[in-house]
Amino acid sequence: MHIFENKSKLILSYIIITFGIATYTFAWSAFMLPAKIVGGGVSGISSVLYYAVGLHIPIGVMNLVINAILVLIGFKVLGSQFGANTIYGIVMSSAFFILWQQGLHVENLFDVDQFGGFMCAIIGGALCGGGIGLAFSMGGNSGGTDIIALILSKFYNVSPGKVIMYLDIFIIGSSYFVSYKIENVVFGYVVMVTMTYVLDMVLDGNKQSYQILVFSSKNKEIGDAITSEIGRGVTLLDGEGGYTHQSIKVLMILAHKTDKTNVMHIIHRIDKDAFISVSKTQGVYGRNFEKLKM
Repeated sequence: MHIFENKSKLILSYIIITFGIATYTFAWSAFMLPAKIVGGGVSGISSVLYYAVGLHIPIGVMNLVINAILVLIGFKVLGSQFGANTIYGIVMSSAFFILWQQGLHVENLFDVDQFGGFMCAIIGGALCGGGIGLAFSMGGNSGGTDIIALILSKFYNVSPGKVIMYLDIFIIGSSYFVSYKIENVVFGYVVMVTMTYVLDMVLDGNKQSYQILVFSSKNKEIGDAITSEIGRGVTLLDGEGGYTHQSIKVLMILAHKTDKTNVMHIIHRIDKDAFISVSKTQGVYGRNFEKLKM
């Protein structure tokens, strides 16, 4: 029975990855490319080569070739760090590009001139972020410039995230040579910002948690109220004032986004003079929170 459950989860994850990649490539094919708006990544490189350089090879084919070269270089430099999901994502993104463009011609579905460049950038960026977010949530990806980022970060003291950001800025900037319109470059950056925002919302929007530290003489009473009224556990830490050197109990609370307002109301109700520190957490894993996925 356990084997069948694992197979079902694996099949479901690949269905979600496929749907996410299909959405991502549809956004490019239906909104961004017809409006000559270029985003980042290998898809952006393929678009620039297709329009500006005059290599009228299907973008899906160029996407596959460029990604294949990057993967081979990655294997050579980094070793076998690329799993089946990476290869699957590269092949599927290229296949969907060909399906949407050469097969179904989705560029004819919408009148991009009527929408305008800004709306195409917003819609395209949102769909790209949502699609890639779904793929990422299941451990999938579409290959691309993250391979370059990993290679550079191995030899230089630079984070992969910064490398990807700089590459995307450069790729989008070079899209000026596609239409020779500065507004299309601006729309490309709108796509990047919108895609990043939606991607973060898909991955972390519903998982956002807060760490709340409370400094109050009534921390035990506050902790009991939070536990009984909200059902969240709290932790009392031993602290000492740096100036007064007086001992104090520091209350630490880890709360979901939906619980944060109620927690603050309880603290304010019991001690209006409480000193409170609130910070967003990168992730909270364990009982009543997210399950740690390796």
